[in-house]
Amino acid sequence: MEPPTAAARAAAVAVPRPPSFASQTNALLRKNLIFQKRNRKGTIRLIIVPIYLCLIISVLQRVINNFLDKPKYRCGCKCIDVNGTGPCQNMCGIQYSTLDQAPSCPIPNPPKWPSLVQVPLPEYRAVQDSSGLFTGFPDESCRKTQSCAVSIPFAGANRTLSNSIMQNLFTSSPLLNISDYTSISSLLLMYQDLLQDLLNLLLSRLDLYMFFNHNASPVLQLQSQLPSVLLMPRKVSNAYLQLIRGSGINMLLDFTKEMPKQATRLTFDFSAVAGPLFFEWVVVLLFPVMLTYLVYEKQHKLRTMMKMHGLGDGPYWIIYYMYFLIFSTLYLIVFVIFGSVIGVNFFKINDYSIQFVFFFSFINLQIVLAFLASSFFWKVNTAQAFAYLYIFGSGLMAGYLIRNFIEGGKFPRHWITVLEIIPAFSLYRGLYELGQYAVRSSETGSPGMRWSDLNDHTNGMRDVLIIIILEWLVLLPVAYYFDHASSVGHRSSLLSIIKHLLKKDPTSRRITVNDIADKDVHIEMEKLDIIKERETVDQVLQQQTSGYAVVCDDLKKVYHGKDGNPDKFAVQGVSLALPYGECLGILGPNGAGKSSFISMMIGFVKPTSGNAFVRGLSIQNDMEKIYSSMGVCPQNDMLWETLTGREHLQFYGQLKGLSGSSLDLAVDESLRSVNLLHGGAPDKQVKKYSGGMRRRLSVAISLIGDAKVVYMDEPSTGLDPASRKSLWSAVKQAKQDRAIILTTHSMEEAETLCDRLCIMVDGSLQCIGTPKELIARYGGYYVLTMTTLPEFEQEVENLVRKLSPSSRKVYHLSGTQKYELPKQEARISDVFMAVESFKKRVEVQAWGLADTTMEDVFVKVAKGAQSSEELS
Repeated sequence: MEPPTAAARAAAVAVPRPPSFASQTNALLRKNLIFQKRNRKGTIRLIIVPIYLCLIISVLQRVINNFLDKPKYRCGCKCIDVNGTGPCQNMCGIQYSTLDQAPSCPIPNPPKWPSLVQVPLPEYRAVQDSSGLFTGFPDESCRKTQSCAVSIPFAGANRTLSNSIMQNLFTSSPLLNISDYTSISSLLLMYQDLLQDLLNLLLSRLDLYMFFNHNASPVLQLQSQLPSVLLMPRKVSNAYLQLIRGSGINMLLDFTKEMPKQATRLTFDFSAVAGPLFFEWVVVLLFPVMLTYLVYEKQHKLRTMMKMHGLGDGPYWIIYYMYFLIFSTLYLIVFVIFGSVIGVNFFKINDYSIQFVFFFSFINLQIVLAFLASSFFWKVNTAQAFAYLYIFGSGLMAGYLIRNFIEGGKFPRHWITVLEIIPAFSLYRGLYELGQYAVRSSETGSPGMRWSDLNDHTNGMRDVLIIIILEWLVLLPVAYYFDHASSVGHRSSLLSIIKHLLKKDPTSRRITVNDIADKDVHIEMEKLDIIKERETVDQVLQQQTSGYAVVCDDLKKVYHGKDGNPDKFAVQGVSLALPYGECLGILGPNGAGKSSFISMMIGFVKPTSGNAFVRGLSIQNDMEKIYSSMGVCPQNDMLWETLTGREHLQFYGQLKGLSGSSLDLAVDESLRSVNLLHGGAPDKQVKKYSGGMRRRLSVAISLIGDAKVVYMDEPSTGLDPASRKSLWSAVKQAKQDRAIILTTHSMEEAETLCDRLCIMVDGSLQCIGTPKELIARYGGYYVLTMTTLPEFEQEVENLVRKLSPSSRKVYHLSGTQKYELPKQEARISDVFMAVESFKKRVEVQAWGLADTTMEDVFVKVAKGAQSSEELS
C-alpha cells in the first residue's frame, strides 16, 4: 500500500541532500587519478604501442625500397663496342632494358609517332558470329589462311554525308599500307575524350561501331596508345574537310610523341597501400581496452558499489568519457607525430588538420560504442573475445568490400555510403582516401589531401565525417540509456533490455502475486508475531509515523522458471517496520531468501510486487535519492586492488558529502573503529590486505558518512575472534542513530548486535522478536547431555523418562546422548539430584544441563517450517 503523498513529502524533508554534481565528479576524478597513477606503467606501455607499429612500418618500407633498388628494377645497361675496333663502352637506356627496368630509364627526346590507323592482325580480325545480327562479315574460314578483312560498320542519320565521309576515309585500296599492329580499345576512347568542336557536330550525324574478336590476346584487345587514340580524329576530320573543301585540305597534325622524362626510381609506398587496414587495427585497438575497463568494474560490482553509495550516472559518464577521450587523443597524436617524424607518407603528406578532425571524430564514436557494448556484458573474458573478434573481423570485411567496391566502379556509390554506417567501414573508407592521396603524391609529386579536395565527388572523406558525427550524436543518448538501465546490477542482455522497453503484461503479474498470496495465507494466520508486524506496518503507513527508517510492505520476489522449470518464490510477502536506533538481524538457512531481500532493498533487483520505503522514499521509484543516505556492506568485498584503505574511505566519504577536515576525521575514526588505523594498514594497497582486513574495510565503508540506513550481509565472515569483537563494537556504536539490517549465520553475532531477530525460511518470515522472546517462545526446554559406556545407554534413557515423560532424544553417538526436557516437566534442582544419585550406580564420564540457545531455536524453527512446507 502506498503512503499518503503528504507523508512521503514529510519524510523526504528529513533525507539529507545528496552531494552535488560537482562534488561527485571531484570525488570520482580524484579516485581515478590515483588509480591511473598506480597503473601508469601499463598506460605508458599502451600509449607507446603506436611507436612500435610505426617502426614496423618503417622497417618494412626500407626492406621494400632496398628490394626495388636492385639492378633488376634500375635502368638497363650493356657494354657496347661502339666503333667495332676497341673495348666496349657501358651504354644505358631504354633500348638496353627489360620490361621491369624500362620505367626507370630517362627519355630526354621521345620519338615521334606517326598518326596512322592501326588494325588487328589477320587472325584477330572480326568474323561473323552465331547471332546473325550483323551481315556482311567474312566467315571463320578466312582465319585458316589469315586473310580476314577488317570490317568497320557505320551508320548515320544523313546517308549521303556518311557515305561521302567513309569514301574519303578509305581510298580504293585502303588497307595496302596500314600497319599490322592494332589497338582497338583506343578507337572506342575517342568518343569519350578527344572529339571536340568539329567532331561534336560530325558525331551527331555519324555513328561508328568497332567489332573485334573476344578471344584475342588481352594485349591486342586492351592496349591503349596515344597515337592510336588520336588517329581517328585526324582521319575522320580530314575526310570531313575534304568533303567540304576539296581533296587538298588536311589537318596540320603530322605526328605525336610522349613527354620527356628524367630517370626515376621504382618505389612502392607500403604505408599508403597496406596502411588503411593496418592503421584501422591500430585505431580500434583502443576499443577492447575501454570495453575491458568498463566491464571489469561491472563484473566486480565496483560500479554497483559506487552507485549504491550515491554516485550518479552523470558524473560517472563525464569522468570516464573524458578519461577515454584524453587517453585516445594522446594515443593517436603520438601515432601521427612519430609516423611523420620517421617519414611515413600516409601522415606526412596529408593535411594534419583533416587527420585530426577525422581521428578525433572517430575516437568519440568509439568511446560511445564502448559504453554501449559494456551494457550487454558482465564478464571481462566474454567482452574481450567479442571486442577482438569485432576489430579483426570488421577490419578484414571492410578492407575487402570497400576497396573492391570503390575500385571496381560497378557498385553504386550510394550503397557504399550505406555500408559506411558501420563504424569499421567508415573508418576504413577515411583511411583509404588518405592512403590514395599518399600514393598519388609519391607517384606524381602532387600534394596530399587538402580541405578543398573534400568537394571532389570522388573523395569520400566528407561523407565519412558526416556519417561519423551524426552516428555519434544518435548513439550517445542510446548508450547512456542502456548504461543507466544496467548500471545497478540488473544483468541485462540485449533481449532482456528490449523486453524491459516493452509494456509488461499486467495479467501475468496479477496471477503471480495471487499465487504467492494463496501459498502463504494459511501459514501466516498461525504466526501471531508476523501478523502483529504487518499491522504495525499498516499503522505506520496510515499515520505518517516519521520514527521509522525502513518500512517493507508485502514485499515479494519471484524468479520465473526457464526451460520448463517451475517459478522460484524467493521472497514471499515480507512486511517489516524498522525504527531508527535498531539493528534487525535476519537469520535463515542457505537459499532462504535473505540475499534476495537485501538485493531488493539496495536496488540491485526489482521487486515482483509490494514496495518498501526508506525514509519515506520508495525503492520502486526513488532509489537514486535513497542512495545518498544508504550504506552497504556486501557479502563479497567490492574493492579496487591498487587503492589503499584510506583512499577507499576518502572516496566514499566524498560521495556522502564529506570534505576537508571533517572527511579526514571521519576516515580516521572509521579506520580506528575496525582496527585498521595502525600497523601501516591505512596506506597499504588493498591487494596486500588479508581477507579479514578487506572485510573490516567493507564494514567501515558502509558506516562512513553518517548513512542513516545500513545493510550488512554477513559482515563478520572470515574474521578472527579479536577482529570480530572489534567489529561488533563498531556496529554497536554506529547503530545509535541509524537503522541497520544485518544477515548472519553466527548466532552469537545475532544475539550480540541485534535488537530484534527474524528467521526466514523459503522466502517467508517464520518469526520475529527479540532474542529473549524467541528463546522463550521456541525454547521452552532444557538440554541434558550425558556420556556413559554404551552398555548403560538404556539406563540413561530410563532416567530421563522419569524426569520428563515428554522428553525427546535429539542426539545419540557412541554412548553420548542429548535430550530435550520441557521446562514445565523438569526443574533444575530435580535434574541435579537425579543425576547425582545415578552417578552412584553408573559410571558417568560427562554430563551437562543447558538452557535453550538461539542456535537451538533457529534449528527448531527452520526444521518446523520445512516440515510444514513438505506437508503442504
